[in-house]
Amino acid sequence: MRFESARQRSAHVIVLGNEKGGSGKSTTAMHLIVALLKAGHKVASVDTDSRQRSLTRYIENRARWARTRNLDLEMPEHFVARLAAGETVREIEAQEFATYADIVDRVENDFDYVVVDTPANDSYLMRLSHALADTLVTPVNDSFVDLDIFGEVDPDNLAITRMSHYADLVQTARQQRREVDGVTMDWIVVRNRISMLASRNQQNLLAVLKRLAPTLGFRLGDGISERVVFREFFPNGLTALDALDIKTHGSEPSMSHVSARNEIRDLAALLSLPEPKRRDPMFTAPGAKARPARLLELVTE
Repeated sequence: MRFESARQRSAHVIVLGNEKGGSGKSTTAMHLIVALLKAGHKVASVDTDSRQRSLTRYIENRARWARTRNLDLEMPEHFVARLAAGETVREIEAQEFATYADIVDRVENDFDYVVVDTPANDSYLMRLSHALADTLVTPVNDSFVDLDIFGEVDPDNLAITRMSHYADLVQTARQQRREVDGVTMDWIVVRNRISMLASRNQQNLLAVLKRLAPTLGFRLGDGISERVVFREFFPNGLTALDALDIKTHGSEPSMSHVSARNEIRDLAALLSLPEPKRRDPMFTAPGAKARPARLLELVTE
């Protein structure tokens, strides 16, 4: 398998990443998947959190609900990158890399977009996913506790006094991408579970994120507000973009559903994803790098 330059690959890789649990990665991933499917794109999804499997269960719930309600719901081609077992770390990582490389080999030239959900911890598959990202989306809850993934905040002046492990991990992943194929990852941080009521804490959080954006090199935007409807979607595998009718949702949709839909549309527009580029399978770029072996070397250093 060859990971050719982004200019020659058809699939644009979108990775949802954050080392803290409960940030809304899987919910955001599912909504982006459905948004891309509804736009007529061919989408593959990859769950690298094979313990929690939140995205996988979300998609399974969607398939089950579609069958039981006789609905024509858009579905991605879904893959799970499973954890390996072995006697040494290098052996385990080599097996996990081979599994991941096989998935990428199956999707990189047959799909327009690949959406990857990652675990809320620093693992080999999590680091590998970040190194493959064309677009990295990091949902962050509106809390100083969650802001800790970027670094330590001085309580007096709200300045970041030390960068976090995750911020360093993203910068390393960016460097890996540039070394491999010259592509600069687009990093987007989205404020998630935003309270409907403005507060001084919310203003301070926003001020810190705006200060951090140019330092760490991310774009900042709003994601999903604190709405009950987002919790209700998961059991049936639905999203705010699905049809707003009783047959689809099982009950009468409310204005909250409409507001949630507008938020997701704004989020999709914020990503500014490039139009998919089709590739002639008979064409191979001269000097294309054998990216899997090189990425394995970079990630395990």
